[in-house]
Amino acid sequence: MTPEPSPASPAATQSPTESGAGSAPKPESTTTVIVAFLANLLIAVAKTVAAFLTGSASMVAESAHSWADTGNEIFLFIADKRGVKKRDDDHPLGYGKETYVWSMFAAFGLFTVGAVVSIQHGISQLGAAEEAEDYLVNYIVLGVAFLLEGTSFLQALRQARGSARAGQVPTLRFVLRSSNSTLRAVFAEDAAALVGLLIAFLGIFLHQVTGSAVFDAVGSILVGVLLGVVALVLVDRNRRFLVGESPSDELETTVLERLLARPEIARVTYLHTEFVGPSRLYLVAAVDMTGDETEEHVAVALRRVERELEEHDVVEEAVLTLSTPDEPSLQPRR
Repeated sequence: MTPEPSPASPAATQSPTESGAGSAPKPESTTTVIVAFLANLLIAVAKTVAAFLTGSASMVAESAHSWADTGNEIFLFIADKRGVKKRDDDHPLGYGKETYVWSMFAAFGLFTVGAVVSIQHGISQLGAAEEAEDYLVNYIVLGVAFLLEGTSFLQALRQARGSARAGQVPTLRFVLRSSNSTLRAVFAEDAAALVGLLIAFLGIFLHQVTGSAVFDAVGSILVGVLLGVVALVLVDRNRRFLVGESPSDELETTVLERLLARPEIARVTYLHTEFVGPSRLYLVAAVDMTGDETEEHVAVALRRVERELEEHDVVEEAVLTLSTPDEPSLQPRR
């Protein structure tokens, strides 16, 4: 996993999943989703018209792809909004995991609508002998779609690069490991869309040159396979966070170092951190407090440290307990 921000680092402004340095600004994620939605809507309409006029199997696949992406952005927008709701009595750890639920819906949509329709239509067209017409229409639509998808992808890439740079990790590794499921979904969908457009172009071009519709049909199948692979990757990442994925060793080491840096804490004997939403951590630790205070004073000090930890954007809830004298101390693994 990518390094995640320390819950006690006051300078952190980007989340573990976003940058490795704090919690990501929500408006940027929302902007990324909105840009992707508008681009995919325009592209879906254009591709549908082109598919109707030309009968291209690859263009039909691309139409299904774009409509699936458009619907997915709605799920991702809902995920972004519901996941940031404040915790309450019914949800003591917040609503962060709702993000993964709605992102899972988006991934299933990409698979069922995009992948299945594309592969099924491509297989049905393998035996077609007719030659599509109006190749120029297909090329124009593919070119415009490439520009629009590229614009959306650049927005997602800009956000991912900024966060990855702050976390000092490669951009692709950050996207795959990030707890920000909406950013990962938009990035993956747009990247797949650009590759799919190139596949569709090649299938249509070979159809035009050879007169065989097989190439166009194969292009449709390949687009479907591409979407299926992307969907499975997204489903797996969301599944991991839903069942309780632990942060990286780097983040846990940073958390341990920050706890040990506090003057009230002499040592830490147990540490558990778990994602409960994008850039949101549940932190449990057993600590040995400095000094030799009475039980009442120690309890007050523990509660104070917990509240101070929870003031950081990344920590949803902190729970501290006292270590026993015989428990071994944890040491940072750097």
